[in-house]
Amino acid sequence: MKLRGLISTLLVSAVLLAFGSQARADDDVTVQLDWVVRGNHAMFFVAKEKGYFKANGINVTAIRKGTGTPDALRLVANGNADFGFGDLPTLAVSRSQGLPVVAIAAVNQQSPLAMISLAKTKPLNSPADLKGLNIGIHPAGSTYVFFKALLAANGMSEKDVTESTVSPPYENYLLLGRVQAVPGYIDAEVPELEAKAGGKGSLSIMLGAKYGYEVYGSGVFTSDTIAKNKPDLAKRFMAAYLHAFQDVVADPQAAVEIVAKDNPEYANKKDVLLAQLQADIDSTFTSEDTKSGGLGAMTDKKWQSTLDVLQQQGVLKAAVAAKDVYSDAFLTK
Repeated sequence: MKLRGLISTLLVSAVLLAFGSQARADDDVTVQLDWVVRGNHAMFFVAKEKGYFKANGINVTAIRKGTGTPDALRLVANGNADFGFGDLPTLAVSRSQGLPVVAIAAVNQQSPLAMISLAKTKPLNSPADLKGLNIGIHPAGSTYVFFKALLAANGMSEKDVTESTVSPPYENYLLLGRVQAVPGYIDAEVPELEAKAGGKGSLSIMLGAKYGYEVYGSGVFTSDTIAKNKPDLAKRFMAAYLHAFQDVVADPQAAVEIVAKDNPEYANKKDVLLAQLQADIDSTFTSEDTKSGGLGAMTDKKWQSTLDVLQQQGVLKAAVAAKDVYSDAFLTK
């Protein structure tokens, strides 16, 4: 009887230890977005809703809205968030300033940033059309990095325009006629602006990628600390994220429903979220690199091109190598 009791006690202890080990395997992580929720943030919500994070031993405790890529980068770098989403050229600039962050997926294979004006008043057919215009600029964000680089790539400088410092949501200044053009994302501001400005054709959109701004767009990043000390966590996080990425591309409408469910304030803006997502599916999510490397793929060649654009136009504060800016160790095809 004593032996049977001892065996039972050992079995119970083993079960409790097993459950305890399983509980400890779920890592709590926070995700920091660059801005308010947008279409290209859908992967985080889909991975959480469908249990992909859970299946990879991850408990996402929060997906936080942000106030711009620079702030998102700082929050991840100092450990106040574990993973972030934002503009990758801005990440390169921050890296050149010593911020310990690293890109782990290029969601937008080309930049979705563009210069935007009202078609009926100031159509933009080339960068030269920006000369003399009053441009609304938020000087602390990724759009400012883009704006300066675009001008330099086309033989222009900030002296060729008038700059008005605006605070987010800065696109409203365009609608009110206080500025004549603003930089913005075709997968973010454009659908919202079109909805307010009169629908398709109401905006004049000049995509930077067509005029020398040949760089990555937004992507997922983490801190050097996690990349170096917790590589398994980063690998599991990206496995869940990429699973969701496939789902989002395959069924953007279902993805929008999940985003709106988790963010009730978007219940009446599903059409805008869908338009944002569709713009990326049509223009930025895939490239020649994703054909071989899968969604989120990054290469030395494209990263070097991104760094060259930023370096040649004086945006980087110091030289930085591609190998220090990104890691593809956590991507799976």
